[in-house]
Amino acid sequence: MAHPGTLHRYNHPLVAFEHSPPQSSTTSPSTSPTHTLLWLGGLSDGLLTVQYPAAIARSLPPSWRLAEVLISSSYEGWATGSLKRDAQELAACVKYFQSLRGKAGGKIVAMGHSTGCQDIMELCVGTGKGEVALDGAILQGGVSDREAFADMAAKQGLKAEFDAVVQKARELVDEGRGGEIMRKAGNAMGDMLDSPMTAYRTLSLLSKGGDDDYFSSDLEDAALQASFGAFPKETPLAFLLGELDPYVPAEVGKEELLGRWTRFVRSGGGVVDDVHGGVVKGAHHNLDGDPEEVVQELVRRVLGFLEGVESGNVPGVSRL
Repeated sequence: MAHPGTLHRYNHPLVAFEHSPPQSSTTSPSTSPTHTLLWLGGLSDGLLTVQYPAAIARSLPPSWRLAEVLISSSYEGWATGSLKRDAQELAACVKYFQSLRGKAGGKIVAMGHSTGCQDIMELCVGTGKGEVALDGAILQGGVSDREAFADMAAKQGLKAEFDAVVQKARELVDEGRGGEIMRKAGNAMGDMLDSPMTAYRTLSLLSKGGDDDYFSSDLEDAALQASFGAFPKETPLAFLLGELDPYVPAEVGKEELLGRWTRFVRSGGGVVDDVHGGVVKGAHHNLDGDPEEVVQELVRRVLGFLEGVESGNVPGVSRL
């Protein structure tokens, strides 16, 4: 299937693919896009590897366009990358589209899927804080890699192997060898992830308090206050999590998890749209293969959030 659109080179050699709207050939100057939804995928994702962004793009009003962002960590690049690098590249993409459409009052909303959510957090409250200002952020499928892989390892009887891999990665990082590729022999996580990972990224993904560890259910209040509690007040936020997301351990309550994050954002004066955000019934992690009505429910929620951003009336006022 052909997907017409425009390929933007936002920071050579990195690109973003902007989906064309239906019947783009008849688009008039009066309906030229003003606002941009930047979509960023997770581990191993790349252009068109997740299906629902195209569904969103087909449903956007004429004033919006969706662009899928490719970064160095796309496809298999994540295994030797970092959230810091991701945030730098996402910031460059935001600046590109701001320069392209900002003079016309264009707004930029970033939507992350899976580790794309960690990238947005890193941009907004981590090493990229203050680099750019987003007009909104949607975190879809933001899950804990540490909890997900620990849960899978335990179910396969590999808890000891999981702990050993984390310990080995920690030793290498402590020795200043974080850039080394972890040995595949005897590396249960390497087999599970099927990618040659550096010691640094292994530790970042799989250890408590690692650089990737934004969404774990067992994080202390102080950690959440430093992350969600510091989310920019000028950037409305929506959380979306699939009811059937297999990467959230069964014992973790999804509604309670989103509610906890929301409370910390609001305690810092931020805005969370819990009208359009929330748990999406019947949805898996990336919604691939889910019924059309489930995908359309996600689309409806995203469009509702974007409407609020465009109008300046996002539901969910800041409150303590």
